[in-house]
Amino acid sequence: MWVCLVHLVYLVVWFNQTNATHGLNERIQRLFRSLIGSLMIPRHLAATCALIVSLLCGVPVSVSADSVIELPVLGAIRQNNLGVFEILMMWWDRKPEPNPVQLQWLLAGVRLGNDHLGAMAHAFAYAVERTPSVQHSGTVSVQGVAYRPTGSDGPSAGAAMAVGFIAMFKGEHIQRGVALTGTIEPDGQIGPVGSIPDKIRAAAREGYRTVLVPREQIHDQRWNLNELGFQLNVSVKEVDTIDEAYQLMTGQRI
Repeated sequence: MWVCLVHLVYLVVWFNQTNATHGLNERIQRLFRSLIGSLMIPRHLAATCALIVSLLCGVPVSVSADSVIELPVLGAIRQNNLGVFEILMMWWDRKPEPNPVQLQWLLAGVRLGNDHLGAMAHAFAYAVERTPSVQHSGTVSVQGVAYRPTGSDGPSAGAAMAVGFIAMFKGEHIQRGVALTGTIEPDGQIGPVGSIPDKIRAAAREGYRTVLVPREQIHDQRWNLNELGFQLNVSVKEVDTIDEAYQLMTGQRI
């Protein structure tokens, strides 16, 4: 389901940019064929779906599909142990103003609490610091996408957001199938979080096969992540720093 949703968001960007049904580049062609095959709907209905999603997601016409970062965010809720899966869409307009670069959160289907917003601001500042060769100006926009309206709070997505912002500034991409949970510490270390089993269950439901967790949290008296990963066909790996997580999530070095 999430693959189809992400495909729709890419199509939204394409329809906004071209407003046509021909001249697709190779990447959009693959996404379009995948969407049609996955949903088993006619081409004209797929176009309609994409236009509807465009009203919801708000990605501006000036944004290239290739420049949008899709960042998986894992969370937990009190009602059950199934966890929550969200996607944060990040894009940067690269305009000369404002200078220095500004960050904006676009309120949509995901509402963030103060702790989460604070972690985002910290991750953003860290990403700016780690990319000194980049001209940091313009506006960076972030918007949450979920199945239904939801709320999210806490700092446990800080490390993932730092990876996402750095990838965005460097023009690189997050590899699909890999998710990260962990706080971000001032020195770039990844700090411990709670409810990791719930987050792994959420990732597994969406087809993610690798979940990165903070160092020394696989072997915790509260859970057995190796056994859970075996049951769900998910590889659980420990990471110590943002640099280590970045390489596993993008295939590149910072």
